Amino acid sequence: MSANISVMGLIFASMHDSSIIDLTKLRTMGSVPFGGRYRLIDFPLSNMVNSDIDDVGVITKSNYGSLLDHLGSGREWDLSRKNGGLHLLPPFSHVGTGIYRGRLEALDGVWEYVEHSPAEYVVLSDCDIVTTIDYRPMIRAHIESGADITVAYSKGFYDKDVNQNATLLGIGEDGMVDDVMIDPPMRGTGNLCMNTFVLSKSFLKQLVKEKMSRNQYSFSRDVLQDKAAGYRIAAYEHTGYVARLDSLSSYYEANLALLNPENRNGLFKKSAPIYTKIMDNGPVRFGLESDIQNSLIADGCIIEGKVENCVLFRGVKIGKGTVVKNSVIMQNTSIGSKCSLNCVITDKDVEIVDDRVLTGSQSYPLYISKGAKI
Repeated sequence: MSANISVMGLIFASMHDSSIIDLTKLRTMGSVPFGGRYRLIDFPLSNMVNSDIDDVGVITKSNYGSLLDHLGSGREWDLSRKNGGLHLLPPFSHVGTGIYRGRLEALDGVWEYVEHSPAEYVVLSDCDIVTTIDYRPMIRAHIESGADITVAYSKGFYDKDVNQNATLLGIGEDGMVDDVMIDPPMRGTGNLCMNTFVLSKSFLKQLVKEKMSRNQYSFSRDVLQDKAAGYRIAAYEHTGYVARLDSLSSYYEANLALLNPENRNGLFKKSAPIYTKIMDNGPVRFGLESDIQNSLIADGCIIEGKVENCVLFRGVKIGKGTVVKNSVIMQNTSIGSKCSLNCVITDKDVEIVDDRVLTGSQSYPLYISKGAKI
């Protein structure tokens, strides 16, 4: 940001854990693996760093051990520094309820940290949206509009029977939000909220204290939908690539969507790289009988079978005579010889012995939990 505008970022690492419960039983939403070598938190965190936001707090909740291990001191994001930098914030609130119930209560629990920041503006972001966005134009638009809150949205298709925890915005000709619907019973193209907001720190403080005094803790229901309060909410359209992860199926589809070069180029840009923890694995080893078609393969893999339309994370092993199609295979999974997998998601450290046949479907992929042996 410019020298006279200071901004801090707050990332909610656990706000949508219930959306993909299979993947978040043992981890937060932010530490869910994605795209072969990343975690979901890498995307909002890298977006903030690329937008010159160098004071970032990550608000955790439960099962955040893998998140702490992944983020470390923040060195990979150039956030290991004396002033500002990366801060991992505890999951407890100050209101006597222990674990927070919503975004406002989480903010109240970490307000002492926010208060001590010299930032004038705050960017709030969740981890359920995979995208590359520059926050600087959004922040400038917020300041110029004089709005209390600016919310990022993108055009997208919504289906009540498929999508969960969706917020749709009605936007007037003046660019201000005039209607907010949460999980409406409808189907069609709409303005989908990206759960990314810009506010001044002073207004956010007023908002949090006021809502907590009324025991209101949901940002969407108690702020965005609170017409009586008369908040001026501006809408900022993001036109880049966006993937929303609100179910196991959407997670599966978002990973395989990266096999399309257009989607890959829309997400991973040279001008705005996505940073992640460096593992220093060796290069991929291909056997003489291996056959690879249209797949993303991370470093450290050993492949001796056939892989088609798949995303393979680091350290995956595929045995001889094995065929893996349309699957997402996470880190350190070992698949034996003469196996057949189609439409499967394996979590980390899964072992599949020889001669196994596992099949799911495009709409309902078969999920194998972390550390399982089949």
